[in-house]
Amino acid sequence: MGEHHTVLSAADYRALTEARVREPRSLRRALAERRRRPLVGADGRMLLLAADHTARGKLAIGSDPMAAVDRHSLLERILTGLADPRVDGVLGSADVLEELALLGALDGRLAVGTMNRGGIVGAHWELDDRLTAYDVEHVVSTGLDGGKTLLRVEPTDPAVPRTLEMVAAITTALADAGLMSLVEPLPYLKRPDGTVERDPSEDALTRMVAIASGLGSSSASTWLKIPATADPARVAAATTCPVLLLGGDAGRDWPRVFDRWRTALEVPNVRGLVPGRVLLYPEELSVRDVVGRAGDLVHPSSTHPSMEVPA
Repeated sequence: MGEHHTVLSAADYRALTEARVREPRSLRRALAERRRRPLVGADGRMLLLAADHTARGKLAIGSDPMAAVDRHSLLERILTGLADPRVDGVLGSADVLEELALLGALDGRLAVGTMNRGGIVGAHWELDDRLTAYDVEHVVSTGLDGGKTLLRVEPTDPAVPRTLEMVAAITTALADAGLMSLVEPLPYLKRPDGTVERDPSEDALTRMVAIASGLGSSSASTWLKIPATADPARVAAATTCPVLLLGGDAGRDWPRVFDRWRTALEVPNVRGLVPGRVLLYPEELSVRDVVGRAGDLVHPSSTHPSMEVPA
């Protein structure tokens, strides 16, 4: 797995654990009081680091089922990514966002809170994606820039209607608050043994994009998070909502992922990337190098996008 630079000292990491014991309010306060920025800069594009996978028990990288379990390593990798000024911010659960805020890493960056993490990986209820992380009230009160919901649809699963209703209500509430509702609509299939896997069909994904675009009483704040496919223009044509592309666990196949990103970013409403493991746990390159390549795709200008405030 690619190396990353040591940017979080043992002393600073110990200070985080001490803060949880001696001054727990400092974590939430650091997040709420951080310096804010516009959602997008003049180029209208966005590069987020996705760091919400651990909250759903998704710890595997490649063949190592526990690769992402070490919190010090995860924070170091995120901090290394944030050292690139073209990274606009982080998508994460409260523990990750509060720790980064206490370290001062989210000043002038976006913080998007993940919301429904109840579909624990490998559980028999995995598609029952209930609200277990942020709710709308705390996305607003904590000063976040938006909330992200996972919307996985498998036609025979009884939990799906509840998830659809929940994501619609969250989208409406975030739109009312003027905050981003980042929806991740994904088609799923059930295997014969009852476990689930993502449906690779481009038709199925396009249908999910159309469904997600119509959720809630307003789509004004809706952004979509989807995988890059072989024909991204066809998928993106199902909506006018801005689209961010996810990455997944690419392993040694990362050049193909980057090639698909490059092609997809030519589509007008594909506005950026929100990768997690492909940038934070690269198999071959360093975190700094792979994040730099993603920054080249999303923000080719050397100007810090958060400093470019739209007129």
